[in-house]
Amino acid sequence: MIYCFYIGICLALIILQTTVLPNLPLFDRFYDLLIPFVIYLALYRAVREGLILVCFFGFIMDNLSGGPFGLYLSTYCWLFIGVKWTIKYVQVANKVLLSLVAVAGVLLENLIFLGASSIVGPGLVVGGDTVRIIVFQMIWALGTGPLFLILFRHLQYWFNNLVSGIFARRSNPGL
Repeated sequence: MIYCFYIGICLALIILQTTVLPNLPLFDRFYDLLIPFVIYLALYRAVREGLILVCFFGFIMDNLSGGPFGLYLSTYCWLFIGVKWTIKYVQVANKVLLSLVAVAGVLLENLIFLGASSIVGPGLVVGGDTVRIIVFQMIWALGTGPLFLILFRHLQYWFNNLVSGIFARRSNPGL
């Protein structure tokens, strides 16, 4: 059941990111909304469960994007592995550290995208607009990254209570 919840969250984030946010003037350059979700999976799920979901989400994003295939898949996998490795050595319960992890995720994704575009294109050209967009995305991640992580945690708690309530009622038909 929890996989259905994660897939639902993923699809909702993808729909929000591809249809709603580009049409809002303030959010048209917003960072990838699956970055906080990948960080959430790395923080609260086992490696086997999280990596399967991350690969699934990366595959979906690669199919929807116009970029080289495997770009989102590799970005999400590296982010997941990096966060898993980091939480072995650093306590990430602090909201400031959660903000920094979200900013690092946005920076990692942009660096991978710039690296991939330099391989495909004639050379790496980073203009003022590119730097401005990356800084803008990092500021958004600094402010909203922990909020998304808290939201995902509360949604999972609500979903677990809902599912356990449904199954508890079915097992006790007299209630």
